[in-house]
Amino acid sequence: MKIGLFFGSFNPIHIGHMAIANYMAEFTDLDQVWFVVTPHNPLKQKKGLLADNHRLQLVKEAIGDSRKYKASNIEFKLPQPSYTVNSLAHLSEKYPQHKFVLIMGSDNLQTFHKWKNSEYILEEYELYVYPRPESDGGTLKTHPRVKLVPAPFMEISSTFLRESIKAKKDVRFFFPHGAYEYLKEMHFYEK
Repeated sequence: MKIGLFFGSFNPIHIGHMAIANYMAEFTDLDQVWFVVTPHNPLKQKKGLLADNHRLQLVKEAIGDSRKYKASNIEFKLPQPSYTVNSLAHLSEKYPQHKFVLIMGSDNLQTFHKWKNSEYILEEYELYVYPRPESDGGTLKTHPRVKLVPAPFMEISSTFLRESIKAKKDVRFFFPHGAYEYLKEMHFYEK
């Protein structure tokens, strides 16, 4: 199978993530999309990050019983901070029958040269890139291993949603139903 790897902290997962994953699963040649929950992105602060197991559970609640999506905790078992190149090597070794593709926003493509072993990743894996605000992908957008995917433009951020929950705003429609129910039940981001 050809599997798109959608890495993220998913702090929390929301309809923007789901719409992008859905577009990738339905309008590209990908057979599945795996949400790889990242314990700690080396380019981001860890402060304010919900516990790994809760973010993984939110992803599981969001995808429900769909066979097109999978929640992955593969990075929980790897050294931290998490480097995509290590995760890709681990997944490729564990699942040699699959072909893996990286899914990322054009903002990440623009800073991709800062990633550990970015040249190697580009040699070995395709990158499916969706549009993000104020970013065209930079110089790598014309690379032969980069495929620009015309997914819907999503301007919803997890930061906005965390702040909205803290401010007691009703943001239930920004989440898949199961994820929202879990958020409410656990009182995440309320303080």
